[in-house]
Amino acid sequence: MMLDLDDIDGAIRRQTEICVVGAGAAGIALTRRLLAAGHEVLLLESGGKDFEAATADLNAGANIGEDYYPLHDARMRFFGGTTAIWGGRCAELDPIDLERRDWVPHSGWPIGWSDLAPYYAEARPMFGLPDRRYNIADLRSHGVPVPHFSDQMLNTPIWTFDPRFNRFTFDACDDIISHPRCQVICHASVTGIERRAGAVQRLEARSLKGGRLIVSADVVVLAAGGIENARLLLTSDIGNQYDQVGRYFMEHPHARGGRIVGGDSWNLLKSFARRHRIDGQDVAALITPAAEVQRREGLLNSSLTIVARQPARATQFVGMRVYGSLKHDLEPTRRGRALWMATKKAANWAQRHIDPARPWLLHKAGLADIALLVRAEQAPNPDSRITLGGEVDALGVRRVKLDWRLSALDKRSMGGLVGALGEELTRLGSGRVEPAAWLAGDGPRWQSDPLISSHPIGGYHHIGTTRMSTSPRTGVVDADGRVHGLHNLYVVGSSTFSTAGWANPTLTIAALALRTADRISAALVRLRRASDIHAAYAWNDDVLLGRKAS
Repeated sequence: MMLDLDDIDGAIRRQTEICVVGAGAAGIALTRRLLAAGHEVLLLESGGKDFEAATADLNAGANIGEDYYPLHDARMRFFGGTTAIWGGRCAELDPIDLERRDWVPHSGWPIGWSDLAPYYAEARPMFGLPDRRYNIADLRSHGVPVPHFSDQMLNTPIWTFDPRFNRFTFDACDDIISHPRCQVICHASVTGIERRAGAVQRLEARSLKGGRLIVSADVVVLAAGGIENARLLLTSDIGNQYDQVGRYFMEHPHARGGRIVGGDSWNLLKSFARRHRIDGQDVAALITPAAEVQRREGLLNSSLTIVARQPARATQFVGMRVYGSLKHDLEPTRRGRALWMATKKAANWAQRHIDPARPWLLHKAGLADIALLVRAEQAPNPDSRITLGGEVDALGVRRVKLDWRLSALDKRSMGGLVGALGEELTRLGSGRVEPAAWLAGDGPRWQSDPLISSHPIGGYHHIGTTRMSTSPRTGVVDADGRVHGLHNLYVVGSSTFSTAGWANPTLTIAALALRTADRISAALVRLRRASDIHAAYAWNDDVLLGRKAS
């Protein structure tokens, strides 16, 4: 059932078993899992079915650290969330990403990769992905000339792509909307959470048109994204007894890592600058440092791809400007998203059928470099954080301040990966790497480049602000996603990641949401069983004491 809080005059109350805040990939995956387990769910969404400027303004805040995208459009507030405009890239974290790495301060998850593996297997079909994981051998068997890098130096993992751009939007979620044990309330922006005696007692949500909702629930789950999850906890002064909420904000920062000169530019572009179709599935290769190199040289698990791009400081091609405008300047309404999706599909088709001839010819004409497109892992940094500012939004909630900070390790790790690629290409006779000038020791800490990617700063990935930890002194939620010190408040999404790895976060978000849903379901079953046992004992005591008829 669907209810719009915009249509409500005054206040309404709801009591439910589980209240989920946020109808993005995390909230929808978790809701489906809980409904399948027989639970009752109330799903709250801050926006409506489509983009609305007034609702998007609730996202606005201040960037006071590294340059970042304007916060009002750095995430989407409507049913489906930011996945409504995502590129479909899916990848799993590597085992080393979850390990405690001595050279990476604050690294280490309270769970291991083996804890995630079965949930990755269950999450893959949610994105239209096959059960099998593709690898470089699959590409080579289809004639893709991927270089034979040393396994001790470089890995060549694979992205798989969700064939749908709108998998979590309203039109794709009728199973939730029509479910008899689920109520969805849109235009319901949570403005505060109340706790008492180690538990959440209730929460309040409001509409921009004046509607008010009071919710009481056995369990509350925050699934509002890496910025809003932290904002809600900070606003409500919950889970922050050791000043951990909002800290460790991470992105996947983008940059130009340098260029490749000479060598086999045709085969490098054919291998890395395009998607490939295997058994009807789009896949693409990228490059990361081998675990041995990470340990030996103290590097993060960053990534790069090899692409044809205009040289640094050139004038951007008209086509790139048009594509960037379609995605970032148009309002992401249903119509705007459809136009961008059509353009994206056309670009993907051209990439499969025309590339690498087009970029290779541009390179041979001196109009494009064989460039290294960096998508880096950022080290967890407690000084990179979300806080609350003095301004309030239209609902009276304090706006956020983002103090995004990168570290010397982030840059040094990127330099190490670029250097390892240079060694391998030289060994293979496939070209020579010229590292970007900013990677030098006296260069800036980081340098984005609008000519290297349509997302020049980062991947719009908001990670780590309510991180998993074994203790409330070092994080916000435990290994099950439950806020330390509160037995009925959980968080799902990339805000719970302890580290970021190189992988795009959406597949891991879904896998963790399924895992947390199972933990919630098990906890509720135990609670009911204990309650039933208590009631049975109370009944027997009454009988023995003669208070009930036998």
